[in-house]
Amino acid sequence: MTIEKPTIVLVHGAFAESASWNGVIARLQSHDVNVVAVANPLRSLAGDAAYVRDVIASIAGPVVLVGHSYGGLVITEAAAGNDAVVGLVYVSAFAPETGESAFGLSNSAPGSTLGDALSVYPLTAGGNELAIRPEAFHQQFAADVAPETAALMAATQRPVAEAALTDALPTTRPAWKDIPSWHVFGDQDRNIPVAIFRAGAERAASRGTREITGASHAALVSHPEVIAETIAAAGKAYVSGAASSAA
Repeated sequence: MTIEKPTIVLVHGAFAESASWNGVIARLQSHDVNVVAVANPLRSLAGDAAYVRDVIASIAGPVVLVGHSYGGLVITEAAAGNDAVVGLVYVSAFAPETGESAFGLSNSAPGSTLGDALSVYPLTAGGNELAIRPEAFHQQFAADVAPETAALMAATQRPVAEAALTDALPTTRPAWKDIPSWHVFGDQDRNIPVAIFRAGAERAASRGTREITGASHAALVSHPEVIAETIAAAGKAYVSGAASSAA
């Protein structure tokens, strides 16, 4: 009996975009792994998660869902009660409990310098949108990325609606309580204090945690091989478990 490899679905966070996964995608595709990088709307937590659920529903077979930064909240909501999702990977990402928000979690430990790097402007439909100022982007978001690459990332960043970062996780049972998770992050993250990643991995009973020395919030760009290896571990765990069940 042949066990189907899961499709990897990648969900970027605030101030990034789907191409930020390019290095990870290239490594996964070199091993004949199917990958989809979602264009996360970054408008509201419930709406963003609903969109990701629609993407999952369009895929035949099992899915390993991967989130970066705010994308951790999105995958936690999108995977809740979703039988198609067989693994979760949190990449420099929040692993929230019910009722927690990105802003609330960011302030649960000292060390973030993100607030001072942001520009804020109003939206016609109401509320505000946030972006990292171009001159601050390199050091704030991607200090271990080449300056020319960071400049491109700053120009292509997707701003986030403030509402998305203040929305509380609505599900009554976060997906990481039922679906195995893996966690990978850098120890020089200036957006989200590393203590928050460590705490999230611990309470989610992480199957595998990798802390990358010297890595920034943009570890998916600066260390794509480590991120791809962590994602591959999640996929292999599913295949191995499914094979054992079928035997």
